Amino acid sequence: MVKIRLSRRGAKGHPFYRIIAIDERRPSKGRALELLGTYDPNQKPEVVKLSAERLEHWVRQGAQLSPTVKSLVRRAKRHAGAGAA
Repeated sequence: MVKIRLSRRGAKGHPFYRIIAIDERRPSKGRALELLGTYDPNQKPEVVKLSAERLEHWVRQGAQLSPTVKSLVRRAKRHAGAGAA
């Protein structure tokens, strides 16, 4: 099954995450099927960049979002909606 989860990058104490689609049996630093976005918790405010079209494609194909990615997507949609109003 395909999962959409975070893959940690960056230096010690300065994490940077990629949001990836990956087979659940692979390690988190393994080869991803596709890079869907990034999450940088070091910025103030935190920065989430996401390809909504590709995320929706993978969800339609049956991919499961990890709880953390689900909350980041929810937060990104909330901020995008507030900026459009």
